[in-house]
Amino acid sequence: MNKMTGILATAILAGGLLAGCVSQEGATGNSEKGTSGGGGNEKLKIAVVPKLMGIPYFNASEKGAIQAGKDLGVETIYTGPTEPDAAQQVKVIEDLISQDVDVIAVAPNDAASLSPVLQKAKDEGIIVMDWDTPADQSLVELSVHQIDDEAYGRHIAKSLVKQMGVEKGQIAILTGGLSAANLNTWIDAAKKELEENYPGIELVSDKIATDEKQQVAYQKTLDLIKSNPELKGIMAFSTPAPLGAAQAVQEKGLQDDITVVGTALPKDSSPYLEDGSLDVAILWEPDKLGYLTVALAKRLAEGEKPEDGLKVENVGEIDVWEDGKTIIMGPPTDFTKDNAADFNF
Repeated sequence: MNKMTGILATAILAGGLLAGCVSQEGATGNSEKGTSGGGGNEKLKIAVVPKLMGIPYFNASEKGAIQAGKDLGVETIYTGPTEPDAAQQVKVIEDLISQDVDVIAVAPNDAASLSPVLQKAKDEGIIVMDWDTPADQSLVELSVHQIDDEAYGRHIAKSLVKQMGVEKGQIAILTGGLSAANLNTWIDAAKKELEENYPGIELVSDKIATDEKQQVAYQKTLDLIKSNPELKGIMAFSTPAPLGAAQAVQEKGLQDDITVVGTALPKDSSPYLEDGSLDVAILWEPDKLGYLTVALAKRLAEGEKPEDGLKVENVGEIDVWEDGKTIIMGPPTDFTKDNAADFNF
């Protein structure tokens, strides 16, 4: 693979900032790629693309990815769109292809929209992975999942009913983007759990998009409360959505009437967990997910595929499914008012 000169790489990276934000660091805190005039001292260049930059979840993932670059001696480029927009993600990936990176790991906003540009990356000899959210599985070498999606969605549904204290009543589902594959998988599993085991639970509408924004989730929840006075519960998928739902419940003083559970970070959740406007936040450690993604990308670039039970430094033991492609980092964690302060993310 041709390696860009330092000047050209810098110019291209600057242009990429128009499409999104970039964090770039390796073992020494800066890039050595292209500064040695070629030869064997060049680092692997691993690009990690989130759905969007700037929200706490993906900030935590970035921290882990950058730390992995330092620890493992690779150059990590963490860059993504400033909105959860597939077209912006395509531009970001196009820019990474032009930088001649070795691996691109992406969390798609819309998997189908990214397939052509990921195929282009493969044609250029770049290894393609997904993380956090599945891409087109025919294009990726590894698919790095936080948890078992089916078990996770069912766990969220069971947690909602448990926190409600009754097995009947009206509920609603908030989501981030309607095309986000991971959120849709979790929601489908949650709905299946309710249909199979809690026939008394009634959905008041189809899933409601919140555009990965707390303020939108807050307003949508206020609308739900107004139009559904008998509403008993909300499941919120995407890390800003539970916070917005809880904010609305808190404002209306309905902590004892409406149960909210969802996929939120413990630090952000604490104010709402304390007063019961958010009953439980259910997630994993996103910094470890970022770390794992870079660690597995490095192995792939060096010609190694992970095996089931592999112990990854700073992450733990992972599960590798029989397809040899699907990676499960581990089980989710329930964050409550009793343990949220124990976590620093």
